[in-house]
Amino acid sequence: MVKRGEVYWVNLDPTFGTEIKKTRPALIVSPDDLNAALPRVIIAPLTSKGQSLGCRPEVNFNRRASRILLDQLRSVDKRRLLDKLGEIDEKLWHPVLLEMLA
Repeated sequence: MVKRGEVYWVNLDPTFGTEIKKTRPALIVSPDDLNAALPRVIIAPLTSKGQSLGCRPEVNFNRRASRILLDQLRSVDKRRLLDKLGEIDEKLWHPVLLEMLA
């Protein structure tokens, strides 16, 4: 089962406009009860570039400085998920997500 906090390669194409493109790492942010019940998950793409903003927590993932793009949340079908890359501790990003959505 896909779990909150895990990072997968995700195929995000096709996209429109300024949506983040291509196959890239993405963090699963949807809660585990939804992940178990639904055929889709909510993800936040990761990037090593982009503007530094308060809604983009900076983490070190797989020995690389990355930003979690919480401003680019997206619901995707689980068939878009490819290989699992690892996990990011919830305490590094969840408080920022809650603050954004409050």
